[in-house]
Amino acid sequence: MHRRSLLAAPLLLLTPRLGFTQGAAAENPSATAPPAGAPEAQAAPADALAPILDRAAALEPLRTVLVIKDGRRLIARGYRGASVERPANIKSASKSILAMLVGIAIDRGVLEGTDQKIAPLLKADLPDNPDPRLHAITLGNLLSMQAGLERTSGPYYGQWIASRNWVRAALARPFVDEPGGQMLYSTGSTHLVSAILTRATKRSTLALARDWLGPIEGFSIASWERDPQGLYFGGNQMAMTPASLLAFAECTRNGGRNRAGRQVIPQEWIAQCWQVRTRSRFTGDGYGYGWFTRDIAGVTTHYGWGYGGQMLYVVPARGMSLVMTSDAGAPAGRTGHRDELHRLAGEIVAALG
Repeated sequence: MHRRSLLAAPLLLLTPRLGFTQGAAAENPSATAPPAGAPEAQAAPADALAPILDRAAALEPLRTVLVIKDGRRLIARGYRGASVERPANIKSASKSILAMLVGIAIDRGVLEGTDQKIAPLLKADLPDNPDPRLHAITLGNLLSMQAGLERTSGPYYGQWIASRNWVRAALARPFVDEPGGQMLYSTGSTHLVSAILTRATKRSTLALARDWLGPIEGFSIASWERDPQGLYFGGNQMAMTPASLLAFAECTRNGGRNRAGRQVIPQEWIAQCWQVRTRSRFTGDGYGYGWFTRDIAGVTTHYGWGYGGQMLYVVPARGMSLVMTSDAGAPAGRTGHRDELHRLAGEIVAALG
């Protein structure tokens, strides 16, 4: 949800491997195909989506839309030359991925649980004479954005990433609420989670993601920026293909199992991440551990979103997962683009319901 962007190569046109001819994304934006090796999608559902996605071309920032229902990929569409197989900066949508790494770490006994206090885990970076409330913050508080510390996002973001040590700077923020209080959306909180995972496992967060989430067919992280100390940026600046992000979303919808039936993410942890614990003061949407929740087309939908309109939606009651990516260089909240993407998701869910 921030402006700072990855250095990436220009987006490419959708390839013939996805059922397109060269240049077809521009000439025939309604072209669709299931991924290689996936079950063939029935024509009728895809046909129902075609006019919706034709209209969606009017959303200038929109770059890709992908839809899976009941395990079948129905739509993989690119706009303005974008490709579902070309890495995109998913921005704060990466917080939903980071949250799942925590659940795996707890399941493996690396971390104790969401009630674990963070101060002993980050002792080397605590400020001198720390506010006693730092010792009350739990891992769960960080994941639900209820640490009580002043935010590092929004107007504070530039100053924070300009600091020499992002972990120390996040821990040194003044308290504006008690731990466990109101939701204070802050990428500093999730960066602390990345630091905790790294120190507890003695492995980088990128290595953990590639190892622990690697069994998800199609999952891959192309690149991920790091802080001045070399810690991977918890909750921002991660590049993935939209198809890879969809594979991750679909694994969560499937209770944490990959297509082969292997349990990759603990099912009970996914339920904890999707449990509403607080609400955004900007949208009113519920927030759990790294995931928002709202009603879309009359059904409960869990979603992650990043600056510019990088979205993943999971609709368990309809057996659906959706991914949308957008121009990462412009805001999506205050421009209304995020709300337009919610409406687009609602049209898709309703059409396939």
